[in-house]
Amino acid sequence: MDFRLNDDQIMLRDTIRRIAQEQFAPKAAEIDASERFPWDNFEILRDNGLLGINVAEEYGGAGAGQLALLLVLEETARVCGSTSVILTNQGLSSEPLMIAGSEEQKKTFLYRLATGECPGAMAITEPGAGSDVAGMKMTAKKVDGGWLLNGAKIFITQAGVAGITNVICYTDRSKGNKGMSIFTVEKGAKGLIIGKPEHKLGIRGSDTREISFEDCFVPDSNLVGPEGSGFKTLMSTFNYSRPNIAAQALGIAQGALDAAIAYAKERMQFGKALSTFQGMQWMLAEMALAVETARTIVYRSGAMIDTEPNHPDIPRICSMAKWCASDAAMKVTTDAVQIFGGYGYMREYPVERMMRDAKITQIYEGTNQVQRIIIANQILR
Repeated sequence: MDFRLNDDQIMLRDTIRRIAQEQFAPKAAEIDASERFPWDNFEILRDNGLLGINVAEEYGGAGAGQLALLLVLEETARVCGSTSVILTNQGLSSEPLMIAGSEEQKKTFLYRLATGECPGAMAITEPGAGSDVAGMKMTAKKVDGGWLLNGAKIFITQAGVAGITNVICYTDRSKGNKGMSIFTVEKGAKGLIIGKPEHKLGIRGSDTREISFEDCFVPDSNLVGPEGSGFKTLMSTFNYSRPNIAAQALGIAQGALDAAIAYAKERMQFGKALSTFQGMQWMLAEMALAVETARTIVYRSGAMIDTEPNHPDIPRICSMAKWCASDAAMKVTTDAVQIFGGYGYMREYPVERMMRDAKITQIYEGTNQVQRIIIANQILR
C-alpha cells in the first residue's frame, strides 16, 4: 500500500507543526500543572478548521480524511498531550453520528462538533464495565415521545465541557449485544448530572468526570441508528478511533525522542557530550526505531480507512496501530526520562509529563490486552 503523504498533507503537517510549536508548546506545562481544560487551544483548533478535518464538508468539516486527522494529532501530541485529547475525543464523539446518524442528526449534532461549536463526549465505561462493554448496567426505557435514561458512566473525557454526549446503554437487555442503543444527550438535559473532575496521572488538562442519568429524557429523534444497533456502531467507531489514539501516542513518543536527542547533544559528562557514548547512541537508535515502526503502521491505518473503508483487515490493522504506537510511547518516554537522569524526574523538563501522558494510550479505547484478542481473532478466523 502506498501511503506517502501528498502535497496537501505535507502542507497540513507543516502548518499544524508550526501552530503546535508556537502556540501549544509554551502552555503545555502550565496546563498539566493546573489541570485546566485548554479552552484557548480548543479555540485555536476550531478557528483553523481542525476539529472536523475528517468530517465531510457538507456537515461542517474539511473532508480531508482520516490520515489528515492523524497528522494533526501527531503534531499536537508531540508538544501537548492534553490538547491532543481534544482532537481524539472530538473524533470519538463524532464517529457514531458519521456511521449511523440520520441526515438530520448529521446536519445538527455532527455539524456542531465538526465546526467546534462545542466539545463532544462519548459515554461508554461504567463502574463494572470497562473492556467488557456488555457488562454495562445503564438502561433506556421507552416512553411517549422518547426514552428515559438511567445509570452512571465513569471516566468520561470532556464530560464537564461537552455540549453533546453520545451514550450507549441497554434498550433491551434480553437481547444481549443486539439490545444496546446509542443516544445523543445535549448539555443541560433534565436528569443529566455531571460529577466532580477526576485528578489523573497524565493528560491532566483533559476534563474527566462521572456522569449520572436519573430519568434523563431524550427524544426519539436523538436515537442514533436503529434501536439495538448500538453495539455494532460502537465497534465500528473503535475501528476509526483507535488510529487516533495511535497517532496521539506516536506524537508523544516523537516529542520525547526530540527532547532526548537535544539533551544528549548538550549534556556533558566525563568531559564529553552524552551523545558520544556508544551506550547512549544505541539507546537513542532503539527509540528512533520504535517511533518509525509505529509511524509506519499508524499512517497505514489512516490510509486504509481513506482508500479502502470496507476492507476486512481494518479492525486488525487499527488494533495493531494502537498497540504498537502506545507501547512505543511508553518505552520511548521512559527511556527519555532515563537519558535525562535526575533532571528527567523533575517538572522543569517535559519528559516526565510525556511519560505520564503516554500511559493512558495503552489503556483507553480498549486496553492493549484487548487489542491482542482482536488481532488473534482476526488472524485465526
